Amino acid sequence: MAFLARLQEDLRAAGSHDPAARGTAENFFIYSGLHAIWVHRLTHRMWQNPSLRFPARALSQLTRWLTGIEIHPGATIGRRFFIDHGMGVVIGETAEIGDDVMLYQGVTLGGRSLAKVKRHPTLGDRVTVGAGAKVLGPITIGADSAVGANAVVVKDAPRESIITGIPATWRHRDAARESAPAVDPAEYVDPAMWI
Repeated sequence: MAFLARLQEDLRAAGSHDPAARGTAENFFIYSGLHAIWVHRLTHRMWQNPSLRFPARALSQLTRWLTGIEIHPGATIGRRFFIDHGMGVVIGETAEIGDDVMLYQGVTLGGRSLAKVKRHPTLGDRVTVGAGAKVLGPITIGADSAVGANAVVVKDAPRESIITGIPATWRHRDAARESAPAVDPAEYVDPAMWI
């Protein structure tokens, strides 16, 4: 995919994932999650060439300093990836992230081993990871799953899972339960209207 087409795709993804997004220009200049992924795409390409690994790491560290988001150049990240807010996100070297994935602030995709093997998680397509969640080790989170805020995930979860708790457990999504409003809209009716 051409550079400009990918840039536009990322900007559309940001707009569709964030109800606070006010427009393409603002997203382009303000969203640190977009800046971090754009630099990651460059550093990941550099990482493929062993003679460019030091500059790739140096650039990724500079981006970490500027955005508060640390993405190792070795991580593999799919299309339309979005990080909302972003501060404190850490993505390890052997992490693999599918398409249309969204992370919130404070998420760690980390390792649990010092061995030089696959030690970071794999997230399937359309996974959402809530604020502060820690997904640790060479585990797989199946497509269309959601990880709750502050969960600590150390075991695989199948596709279409809701994963919550410390240590996290999973359950299958319940479409009927998730389509119902979390709060009764009647609670938001202005009492002055009843007078």
